[in-house]
Formats: sequence, structure tokens, C-alpha cells
Amino acid sequence: MGWSLSTHAVVLQRKVTLMANSEPTRRQFLHLGAAAGAAALGGCIVSSPGAAGAGAPKPKKSGEEAKPNDRPNILFIAIDDLRHDCGCWGHPMVRTPNIDRLASRGTRFDRSYCQYPVCNPSRSSFLTGLRPDTTQVLGNRTPLRSKLPDVVTLPQLFRQNGYFTARLGKIFHGKFDDARSWDVSTDFRSTPTGQKGEGRNLTGGRLRWCAWRAADGRDEDQPDGQLAAGAIRLLEQDRDRPFFIGLGFHKPHDPFVAPKRYFDLYPLLRMQPPETPPDATPASEPAFSRGFAQAFATFTDRDRREFMRAYYACTTFMDTQLGNVLDALDRFGLAESTVIVFLSDHGYHLGERGWWNKNTLFEHSCRSPLIVRAPGIGMPGQATQRLVEFVDIYPTLGELCGLPTPEGLEGRSFVPLLREPDRPWKQAAFTQVERGTFAGYTVRTQRWRYTEWDGGKQGVELYDHDSDPGEWHNLAEEPARASVRAHLSGHLHTYAHRKG
Repeated sequence: MGWSLSTHAVVLQRKVTLMANSEPTRRQFLHLGAAAGAAALGGCIVSSPGAAGAGAPKPKKSGEEAKPNDRPNILFIAIDDLRHDCGCWGHPMVRTPNIDRLASRGTRFDRSYCQYPVCNPSRSSFLTGLRPDTTQVLGNRTPLRSKLPDVVTLPQLFRQNGYFTARLGKIFHGKFDDARSWDVSTDFRSTPTGQKGEGRNLTGGRLRWCAWRAADGRDEDQPDGQLAAGAIRLLEQDRDRPFFIGLGFHKPHDPFVAPKRYFDLYPLLRMQPPETPPDATPASEPAFSRGFAQAFATFTDRDRREFMRAYYACTTFMDTQLGNVLDALDRFGLAESTVIVFLSDHGYHLGERGWWNKNTLFEHSCRSPLIVRAPGIGMPGQATQRLVEFVDIYPTLGELCGLPTPEGLEGRSFVPLLREPDRPWKQAAFTQVERGTFAGYTVRTQRWRYTEWDGGKQGVELYDHDSDPGEWHNLAEEPARASVRAHLSGHLHTYAHRKG
């Protein structure tokens, strides 16, 4: 039996050969069903051949291995560019009832940090359990396997251990999807109707990405709406074996496009862009990209309000799609057998220090949302103030599912925090970025953020979160803080110069 699928200029052909008078296998049925669903919604599905991980290093056992039928499902939800402007983190205006619902059922991490606040480096890190200097993925143009050809990724680990693995949307960065990780991969694109609507570029075209559109059509005319619908079908089809399903919602990533009804929730005059205090210490020279900063400096008050409104409209649009998936999980009786991980690949600035993007070493960029629901572990609705890093997610899921994990993982399972959210834990979290020929590293402790650019040659920053949570006042040159600076500098240098 041969078949082909063509939608919105996306063409995929896959031939499945069956013996005469035989029924398709369950996996073939799933592939065909998922593909048909993707076709109906403007998606393109790719099925990965064969077993994954040939030539990969032999993993070691991590605790007692569970039998396949005893292992929970995994729903891994990765959001793009989401900051903590959600109801469950105390935002008074942004409507996120479904993120809030998930937080009320699981554990909310209030101090979780990515290891590199840019899409590809961050995802390459948390999907391998390795830090950016180990993956050597330090920008959006480097494929993970060009640096680590034999690495066992997080979904690949589950695939190797008998799970059905599927990706809908963006899990790895864009075009760098990983065939060894998935049984099924699906991408989506907006319909012609969804590409229409009112909008404009906020920089007059100088920054192509810096644009919004209040789109015509329904939620399903946008990729994230199609993704949610495809996920629901996939959840319904795959209830009889363990699964690892990755859902990569694109919004609120730019360009800021969502159906018009979500823009209508946020009147322009209610938007309140942040103001820089008059006594704020100037940021270090490498803190921001000069080209972007020059464009942002031309923003009018209306531009800033429109940017904020569009970002919040996209946030609520994404939240609605999340709610559709959570409803389906309940409806199909999967909620109590499924571990849910909800995260954003990094944080985001919405005008703090005049910056409207990511890729900084300030709190708004490094701190990133994380919620984990592990049924039967911990109290529903609990929160932890303890520091965790995204590199910890890989070993955590390995422990929760009793899977053997590769040697050399650089994170620490936070399963103990799910059980006791107030217990003593990590003392520091690390994040880094590249600036041309040199790097910036930052360390976050319970109280302090300390940053060095080019080993301190291009700038040093120290912020006291007890008195200055907005990181407006750099204390690095204050004599009274010399011992704090020296202590944190030692931690940072140990991290930046560690081996392997």
C-alpha cells in the first residue's frame, strides 16, 4: 500500500508495504492516523525509520528499572520565549487559566534557570542533560549532532526503552530536528486565512521579526491551534502503550501572531511598559546586542504598548491550546498515568532596561518557567523556591520512569524536591552567552546574581535580589561587597573552566 500527503505546499510521501491480506501493524496504524490528522490541519508528518541510537554509548542503570507497563507516560511541553507573566506566578492581568490549572495540580518551580537564553543552545542542553560548553552548541546555527554525533537525547532514551515517541511542533530547534529521537515528527503552518489580519512591523522593517498581527480565522488557522488538535488525536490513539510526546508550542515567540480575539482581551491603554529607575546603574557594554538595542531605542510609547499587548495575546492563545490538551488528557483517562513537564526554553525581556528580547544574563532572560506534575509525588499545587537548572530535567525524568541514563549527565535529578519542596538543595545555577570572541557567565544563588564578561575584562555585575529584584543597581565595585564578589567569582571561574 502506498500513499502520499500534500497540504499547503508541504508534500510527504511514505510507502508502507504490507503482506497480502494482512492488517497493518499498530505502529503503522498510528503513523497513518497521525499523518491523516496532520493533513487535515496543515501539518507535515515524518516517520523516523528503524531503531534509534546506533553506536551510542552504553548507558548505565539509574536505580531499579521499572517494567514497561509500569512506566508512566511523558507529556513534554516546551514553550518558546515564555516569561513568568502568568497568573500562577502572580501576574495581575495576563490570562493563563490553563497554566495556572497545571500549576495547581503539580509543582511550580519559582527559581528555575536555563543554561543559555537562546533557543538552540538551551534546547540542546536540556535535551541532552549537558551544559552548553559540553554540547558546544552556542548559537542557533549549530546542529547538535555536528558536535555530539552519538549523544543519547532525552526522547531518544525513551524510544530506546520501548516508548512510542512523537514530536508535534518545536522541540529541537527548527530545522535541526533529530530523527533518532522520534517515531513520528509533525510540523504545522498557518492557513491562508490565518496569514491575514491587521498588524504592522514595530521597527519599520529594520527588524523583520519585530511584528504583530491580529489574525483572521480560528485558532486552528494557526500552527499552535493545529498542534493542539493533532496532539489530542495522538493521545486518543496511543492509550495502550507508554508514550513520550513532545509538544512544542511556538507562541509567544515572534512574530507575534494570534487570532484577533486574543488581542481584544488586552486594551492598549492597559499595557504598562516598565520604566528604568533614574538611579539605575548602566548595564555593561556587552549586556545587549547593539543592533537590536538601537532599534528598540526608537520605540514610541505606542510601539512599546503594542509589543506588550501582542506578546500577551500570544501567551493567552498558547494557554488556550494547552487547556485543550489538558482537557483531552483528563477525558481519555490519562492524567493519572502521565508525567507532565511544562517549560519555556528561556525567559524574555518586555522592556526592562529598554530590551525587548532574550539573550541577556539578567534575571528576566535566564529565569524560565517550569512546572512538573508527577502523579502521586508531592502535594498538588506546591511550589519550591529552591534553585534548579534545566540540565536537571533529563536525570529527573530518567529517575521518575526508572530508565537507565547515560553516564556523564551534568544535571541532578530534582525528584527529591518534588517530594519535599523546602528541603536544602542546589546553592547555585549557571547561565552563559556568547558575544563574538568572548563569553559571559552568570551565577545565581538564593540571594545574588554575579556576572562576568570575558572573565571580568569586559564588565562585572553583582545584584542583591533581597533588596533589588529588578537588578537595577550593580554593586560589584562597592568595597562592602568585595568578599561576596570574590566568593561568587570563584564559583564562576570553577564553572567556566571545568573539564568535561
